[in-house]
Amino acid sequence: MASPKPDYLSADQVRRLRIRAQRLAFRQGGHSVAQVLTEVCAVQAQELPAAALSIRARSDGLLAADVQHARLVERSVVRTWCLRGTLHLIPTEDYAWLIQLLGPSHLAGSRRRLAQMGLDGDTTARALQVIREILASQGLLTRAQIAEELSRQGGIRAEGQARVHLIYQAAMRGILCEGPDQGSESTYILVDDWIRRERPLPPEQALAELALRYLKAYGPAGPRDLAAWSGLSLGQARQGWDQIAGQLTEVAFDGRPLWMLTSQAGWLAEPPDIAANIRLLPRYDTYLLGYASRDLAVAPEYSQRINRGGGILHPALLVDGRAQGTWSATRRRDSIQIAIEPFEGLSRDWLPGIESEIADLGRFLGVEAEREIRGRG
Repeated sequence: MASPKPDYLSADQVRRLRIRAQRLAFRQGGHSVAQVLTEVCAVQAQELPAAALSIRARSDGLLAADVQHARLVERSVVRTWCLRGTLHLIPTEDYAWLIQLLGPSHLAGSRRRLAQMGLDGDTTARALQVIREILASQGLLTRAQIAEELSRQGGIRAEGQARVHLIYQAAMRGILCEGPDQGSESTYILVDDWIRRERPLPPEQALAELALRYLKAYGPAGPRDLAAWSGLSLGQARQGWDQIAGQLTEVAFDGRPLWMLTSQAGWLAEPPDIAANIRLLPRYDTYLLGYASRDLAVAPEYSQRINRGGGILHPALLVDGRAQGTWSATRRRDSIQIAIEPFEGLSRDWLPGIESEIADLGRFLGVEAEREIRGRG
């Protein structure tokens, strides 16, 4: 029996499906911070305030304080290096299998950089042992304190980027994660002193689970997108894809195949919303980091307005899944001013959604929020 022909999707349809998968299409209440993260797998968290705003955009009723409570009190979410070897907030219950799956490839890719800093295999192993011992005896330590102890107890100079890379090595091996900040300084603690570590999954099962989680939150997509988002090799991504092939529905876009979960295929028949879908996405939002190409989310002629270089992704005014401008926030004592900078003119149809987003951002942060429109492009 011949396989059914795939649905041919327009760019608007792909964007509509993706923002729904990303929990950006409509507000969904009744979810905890950990549940939101489970549904999108993780959010990038090199800047914690931005990570909190990514959670806000995908939830209804949560507060910034809830994100802190989940991380520091419940410890149902944890901040550590993970996908793409960058800092993320991830659900604690997923920590063990994610680190075991992603750690080896990221660590292998960092050996040359370690050698350039004079950290050969033996020196790195000794440094990791010292880090484990000092955290076991002293608890929370900052980067500077860890570097000082490495020098004092191990005779290992860990200055500048060297100390960052050694902490990264320890994190990707599942030795340490981030604890509560001390002022503006991050602290580090042994994983087993901070969270309950669940049993990891066998490698093949972990690959399949990551592919399934990815497609649930990012589909329609392909293996190259999974590889770009996760930091896995394309071969590993394809292996995970193959393992869940029976749960996938193929679609087509721009002459190439994409896939989505069959459990979500019913979305294809749903008519589009009449009102524009508006979201204010923060810096480094995962929607803009989830694919091999951002062209569907950001028109190429505006790509430098979102990413001006240096790996920095600026906050985006998202309209129906496409960036139509940037925004910035200015904090005052008890208020926040949100300045919108559209790439082109602002449609009147967008204003109700923008006003709603600004009000919700103020609610989330616990301050009054005001709007300013800057320029027309």
